Amino acid sequence: MNPLVYFSSSSENTHRFVEKLGLPAIRIPIAGARSKLLMDKPYILIVPSYGGGSAVGAVPIQVIRFLNDPQNRAFLRGVIAAGNTNFGAAYGIAGDIIAKKCQVPFLYRFELLGTTQDVANVRQGVTAFWQRQN
Repeated sequence: MNPLVYFSSSSENTHRFVEKLGLPAIRIPIAGARSKLLMDKPYILIVPSYGGGSAVGAVPIQVIRFLNDPQNRAFLRGVIAAGNTNFGAAYGIAGDIIAKKCQVPFLYRFELLGTTQDVANVRQGVTAFWQRQN
C-alpha cells in the first residue's frame, strides 16, 4: 500500500491519529528547512488546519514548503484534514485549500485527535482508495 504523508506539530495530535491507523506513514519534519522530504511514489496527505477559523494561515508552512516541490505535488493523490469544529465553516479548511489548489480529492475530515469511528473510516477509506487506483 502506498504511504500516508502527514504533518503534526509539537502538539502531536495528528501524529497520534496516524499512529492509530496502523498504516505506512511518513512524517513531514517540523523543522522543514533542515531536512527535506522528497516523495517518489503516490501518497495521501494528512494535514491539520490552523488559523483559528481563517483560511489565512490554515495550511502549515511546512506543508506548503513540501507541496511547493513539483515532485511532491505530482505524487499527491488525495488529502485528509484534521480540524476543530469550533471553527465553523473553516473546520478542516486546510484540506479544502490543498484539494482545490492541487486538484486532488478531499477524502475525509476529522476533529482534533479523531474518534474510533474516524480511525476505522480513514483506514477503510484509504485501503479502498488505493484498491481503486490499481
